[in-house]
Amino acid sequence: MLESSIFKDMFGTAAMRAVFDDAATVYRYTETEIALAKVQGKLGVIPAQAAAVIAQKADSSKLDMIELKRETEIVGYPILPLVHQLSKMCGSEGEYLHWGATTQDIMDTATVLQVRAGLEIIEADLNELDQILDALAAQYRDAPMAGRTHLQHALPITFGYKVAVWLLMIRRHRERLLQLKPRVLIGQFGGAAGTLASLGSQGLAVHAALMTELELEAAPVTWHVARDGLTETIQFLALVTGSLGKIALDIMLMMTNELGEAFEPFVKGRGASSTMPQKRNPISCELMLSASKAVRQHAGLALDAMVQDFERATGPWHIEWAAIPESFILTAGALHQAKFMLSGLEVDTARMLKNLDLSGGLIVAEAVMMGLAPFIGRQTAHDVVYDACRVAATKGLKLAEVLYTDEKIAGKLDRATIDRLCDPANYLGAAPEMVDRMRAWKN
Repeated sequence: MLESSIFKDMFGTAAMRAVFDDAATVYRYTETEIALAKVQGKLGVIPAQAAAVIAQKADSSKLDMIELKRETEIVGYPILPLVHQLSKMCGSEGEYLHWGATTQDIMDTATVLQVRAGLEIIEADLNELDQILDALAAQYRDAPMAGRTHLQHALPITFGYKVAVWLLMIRRHRERLLQLKPRVLIGQFGGAAGTLASLGSQGLAVHAALMTELELEAAPVTWHVARDGLTETIQFLALVTGSLGKIALDIMLMMTNELGEAFEPFVKGRGASSTMPQKRNPISCELMLSASKAVRQHAGLALDAMVQDFERATGPWHIEWAAIPESFILTAGALHQAKFMLSGLEVDTARMLKNLDLSGGLIVAEAVMMGLAPFIGRQTAHDVVYDACRVAATKGLKLAEVLYTDEKIAGKLDRATIDRLCDPANYLGAAPEMVDRMRAWKN
């Protein structure tokens, strides 16, 4: 699905696929091998001339990918076949390629380089989505609508308040991204069992120089089987897509004929049915929701892959080979859909007001209860208003009409007060102010 010529741009983006495709992967392998040779040449671990030739002649674009595939299927990993080809490119100096390294050093470091590039794309998308939501929250700061709990009318809110809740999640994801980078963007170089034994006294110096060359952080000990950093990355992507799934679910429900409060941008033919001409299906929302479910499964797999044996895993490592790129691509696809959908969201404030009045004032029963409580006590007021709500609901009357004639209430609240309490626009609480607070928070 992620590479399908038909579906790939629905579930992912070209920019993120380019970070993890075969060409990018072998480029990162080669980049790491060249960086290792360069720092070893400077430190005198290998001849400087050999390092210079490797840096000049090792070229991932010249690899025979068919041969690389054939050898990888035999060996089980791509680095030995890669080194074979790169060594030939470099002639006799190629003998110094991969000096003191092990396969997982190269693959892990290459993966971290890809993760860094992928996170840059995610960060830019989150920043853009933040701006879109911030503008929506400001625009609809004071637009009343029904707040719903358990899928039923609860209390009035504003649409800007709803968007501000979405914005809160995105702002926290942006913060999480900044915080996780130092724990994740750490290169790998430890040799066969992680001890750098083959480099003798120069092992740690090479390790430090390699990380500086690649602009990655350095860990104090080899992390071949300590996979929490990469696992945290996938959990982060699951959190992002989970939030996008929540936003998508809200919009999908608001697009139903029964609610009709907000709609994905209109594009002729988008969301059309092959048999029902009237349909306008929530396509972007559906893709966002499916991505959230798929990435959540990868998050579980990544946690499973953390359980590794001794100093080198016998198989859990391979889970990451699918979980990492697929999670990034799906997340990028979901963010792309979210930006498109929310930047052109059609909001029907008139329908929101109409829906707000569906219950005939029952949605502000709490307001009436709190207005009556100073006169007869809060619990008694609750019971009195509860009974009035039942009468209004069963007889199809507006709540205010029942309150006018209820002796327990009429003697305490005049008609003007009842009308004021039964107007949903007067019971928005701090919703508008919360929008302002959210927009100013960590922005």
